[in-house]
Amino acid sequence: RTAEMAKLTQLIDNEIFQAYATYATIVLLKMMLVSCVTVYFRMSRKAFANPEDLPERGENAKKYLRTDADVERVRRCHLNDLENVVPFFGIGLLYALSGPELSTALLHFRIFAGARILHTIAYLAPLPQPSRGLSWLVGYAVTISMAYKVLKTALYL
Repeated sequence: RTAEMAKLTQLIDNEIFQAYATYATIVLLKMMLVSCVTVYFRMSRKAFANPEDLPERGENAKKYLRTDADVERVRRCHLNDLENVVPFFGIGLLYALSGPELSTALLHFRIFAGARILHTIAYLAPLPQPSRGLSWLVGYAVTISMAYKVLKTALYL
């Protein structure tokens, strides 16, 4: 049991794992912030999806059961985060455990986090294309690069 605890302590002390934990936390917090922006837009635009969320009751309240372009934009941004941050979270962990060089791992993690932050800004501002598309592509390419390294390191196909 002590040996297992020692291994866990070694993992927590590992600089690559610490870098992964830092940047995974950053992108997860950013993703959580986008959900708060969704709530803000729902409340400020009075555009609710569910009857139980309505600020009033009665027939007059049904006008608040509607879609709003700004709410939908934030929701699409959040969905895109789910489609990209979740794979990064899993693949990034496997990558961190595959023994990459610290400088290479930091480059991957920093580029991914930066790309996702820029993607959110480009989506919510909204900035003209190709800004959003390029930031998505950069983050996606980083995740593919890490997946390739994991498969190359531990190929058991």
